[in-house]
Amino acid sequence: MRFRVAVAAVSGLLLSLVAAPAFADHTPLPSQVTLVGSLQSELGCPGDWQPECAQTALLPVAGSPGLFRASFTVPAGTFEYKVALGGTWDENYGAGGAPGGANIPLTAPGGVLTFTYDHETHRIVDDAPRALGAESAAHWVRRGLIAWQPPANAVRFALYTAPSGGMSVTGGAVVGGSAHPLGVRAAGLPRPVVSDFPHLAGYRALTVPSAVPVASVLTGQLAVAAFDAAGSLVEATGVQIPGVLDDVYGGAARRTLGVTWSRGGVPSFALWAPTAQSVSLQVDGVSGLVPMRRDGDGVWTAAGSRSWRGASYLYSVRVFAPTTGRVETNLVTDPYSVALTADSTRSVLASLSDPALMPSGWDRLRKPAAVPSTASQVYELQVRDFSIGDTSVPAAHRGTYAAFTDRSSAGMRHLRALASAGVSHLHLLPVFDFATVPERRADQAVPACDLASLPPASEAQQACVEPVRPTDGFNWGYDPWHYTTPEGSYAIDPAGAARTREFRSMVAGINGAGLRVVMDVVYNHTTASGQAPKSVLDRTVPGYYHRLTLTGLQETSTCCANTATEHRMMEKLMVDSVVTWARDYKVDGFRFDLMGHHSKANMLAVRHALDKLTPARDGVDGRDVLLYGEGWNFGEVANDARFVQATQANMAGTGIATFSDRLRDAVRGGGPFDANPHLQGFGSGLFTDPNGDPVNGTPAEQRDRLLLQQDQIKVGLAGNLRSYRFPSRTGAVVSGAEVDYNGQPAGYAASPADTVTYVDAHDNETLFDNLQYKLPQSLPMPDRVRMNTLSLATTTFSQGVGFWHAGTDLLRSKSLDRNSFDSGDWFNRVDWSMSSSTWGSGLPPRGDNEAKWPYMRPLLSDPALKPAPADIAAASARSSELLRIAGSSPLFALPSAAEVQRRVAFPIGGPDQTPGVIAMTLDDTAGKDLDRRWERLVVVFNASPTATTQTVPGTAGRSYALHPVQATGGDPVVKAAHYNGGGTFTVPARTVAVFVS
Repeated sequence: MRFRVAVAAVSGLLLSLVAAPAFADHTPLPSQVTLVGSLQSELGCPGDWQPECAQTALLPVAGSPGLFRASFTVPAGTFEYKVALGGTWDENYGAGGAPGGANIPLTAPGGVLTFTYDHETHRIVDDAPRALGAESAAHWVRRGLIAWQPPANAVRFALYTAPSGGMSVTGGAVVGGSAHPLGVRAAGLPRPVVSDFPHLAGYRALTVPSAVPVASVLTGQLAVAAFDAAGSLVEATGVQIPGVLDDVYGGAARRTLGVTWSRGGVPSFALWAPTAQSVSLQVDGVSGLVPMRRDGDGVWTAAGSRSWRGASYLYSVRVFAPTTGRVETNLVTDPYSVALTADSTRSVLASLSDPALMPSGWDRLRKPAAVPSTASQVYELQVRDFSIGDTSVPAAHRGTYAAFTDRSSAGMRHLRALASAGVSHLHLLPVFDFATVPERRADQAVPACDLASLPPASEAQQACVEPVRPTDGFNWGYDPWHYTTPEGSYAIDPAGAARTREFRSMVAGINGAGLRVVMDVVYNHTTASGQAPKSVLDRTVPGYYHRLTLTGLQETSTCCANTATEHRMMEKLMVDSVVTWARDYKVDGFRFDLMGHHSKANMLAVRHALDKLTPARDGVDGRDVLLYGEGWNFGEVANDARFVQATQANMAGTGIATFSDRLRDAVRGGGPFDANPHLQGFGSGLFTDPNGDPVNGTPAEQRDRLLLQQDQIKVGLAGNLRSYRFPSRTGAVVSGAEVDYNGQPAGYAASPADTVTYVDAHDNETLFDNLQYKLPQSLPMPDRVRMNTLSLATTTFSQGVGFWHAGTDLLRSKSLDRNSFDSGDWFNRVDWSMSSSTWGSGLPPRGDNEAKWPYMRPLLSDPALKPAPADIAAASARSSELLRIAGSSPLFALPSAAEVQRRVAFPIGGPDQTPGVIAMTLDDTAGKDLDRRWERLVVVFNASPTATTQTVPGTAGRSYALHPVQATGGDPVVKAAHYNGGGTFTVPARTVAVFVS
């Protein structure tokens, strides 16, 4: 996915960028304690955020060591503050007493306010009247249990409730609510609770009396207050409620939600909204609101009329919203929508079993045969990219689902050729309803410039694209709005259920081309939360569907509003949505964006639900559905902080594959976030073809790094298995887990089915652009084409799921754009006719690329670096040959770690191996006969600029010939590869050669 990093600026100071030092629990008493913040200039300081200003110093409180206090006349207004010690930023504390923590918001009514800092807890507080709920640091985890971390001097606790909201802390007391005394569980949180909420381990356990009417109080505002031994209020906070909602209303996970239809065509509605005070329906054409009935599991239901089919509707949900502190009446679309009006403003009543929504032959659709995941070769494509610039597609179809039904177009001919060569799945970037593109073509802005006429290294192209980016027709779509409705901007008719028929026609067209369909899904975040207009889930059940910080703020580590699929009903929504796409749209696979932000249990629940789909009952065999995703480990869930994540290592043995960055980085060189893009790798000339940039180090350092990369690639070729053993660069026999990758094990998989191997994807620069950065600028284009092919060979010939980015076989360029998620059609275009290269389309958009413009300019302006049609045709032909070779032997698609260990070997290791050369053998002489054609294959990857002759142990005594695909193919260079006898093979420069016996 595209990744944005947001940093909040605070009154001109980026406090979140100040690295907080590690503090002991109790540092020595400070010599100076300063109230710092955006109010300092109002209190006599020269400016704001000045820890040295004595005008806002807090003074020691007599008789209370460690307590500091001062009163100031603060004008009415909104401010932020924290506390700094010693007159510098070296030691500072924010919300909750966190070192270097978040700024504390203050709404001052005007008048004298007192600020108190407790050095024991590092907390600073004020006595301004404030609404409760802006911070929600208490967690109601079970019907009778609340977890909280109150101040150390708190001895008595109470739960406060207010049906209509409006609670505040005024004059040292909670006002506007009813109090319910809470007990304390001396033993702390029970073990099952800690298991479900590991991030709350160590919190105090407050018990809720059975007399508290849980169901009714959950529909209003909640707060928990703590008092000291003298009865004084020491802290009050709002309450997070997902745990208790799952405990009390989790039975709703067995319900069917959304709209269902009787045999007579009558719709029934079901919406889970357990905290709502009332829910009703607003149906187009029906006067007044239709009341809904609340069931005991928090599901609201209503029956409709046959005449409503095709009508639009909204739910009217009256619910307390913590983000506003009051009861709101929200008109929201259905979280389970299967159809929407244009631009997704209203849900539409549609039945996915309606024959009118099925293209001809849909119920008899013949799919390409399923293949084992380890034999899968995936091609990743965006719907709009596919056809928006293809003049062989009818104009009305360009950029839409319908383009996949135009069999004679250049794009469809290319897809059929890829399928014939061995691609098994077409992976579509998000095709669910997303938020950032106007759905009517007439509303989509277009650049006003003649982009093709502008110079190849100009700033003008991106400057022309920039103003229309928010309203043009392009976006990758990683901003979910409605998970289970097709995106309308890809439909010729975006209104109502017409897009369902168009989507299904697309699936049929892709299947007819010989490819199964993978859908990119993004259940880890939504486009909005809270009361934002495009927030659906949070305006239905506020505070439940999204993951919050310990103090109740929205987590956004994924770029947007993180969802909380660890909560039962959010997991249900994800599972139900996936099953709908598989059953009702016949989608054959799913790629999970930022899968590491889901739990392993989430993913196994998806797998289990799919496996229950049968051809007889559901029209599909769910066991054939391919699952894979991004198992990255970061953010608030990192290192299993909240649950066992669906990360690379944790998913080992599940058969749900994760992308491996190990082989990717070793082949490409460097990593996605390098400041200097000239760092080379195995596939881009490290040591063997140096580009001259000092960033690569000395020759000796380059050689050492290259040999490590060769070990990493060998592990990747063997399925990235943690247990796979081979002779390493040191000469010692090591396992995949013992090979280093940036301080982590290179090998993490338990089975080749656990790994997706790739060298480029929609994220980051394309493979060709990466090579343009890293190869010596003087290298001729034919050699660049060869390095593109060699790099692709590492993923095509690897064990596990193979993965290519669309156009990588055509030297696709995005003019060096590293993050083209919103760069428009110009920087994302693909020419399936192979008549022109997209290289040199101008400097890419400033926002994500300006820092690298100095590196880009000399490359983009060099005419020798622009591929000619013959270069593109050669790259395409060589890529097709790789696929045909991989599909020619089951030895390239072994089913288990044991089989990989038995049959895959890298006999040449040690410090004296040839840099830039990897030899791999595939053996069918041991164990069950898998390949009826050949007994042995030898693959030699020669990334160096000179021919290589390698004596491969264990191969002597047999005769070998160049693979028939290469021997009869169009590459004259590889035809010079030959077997010399005695186990010795000669392979030309920048060539991968496959020998068979």
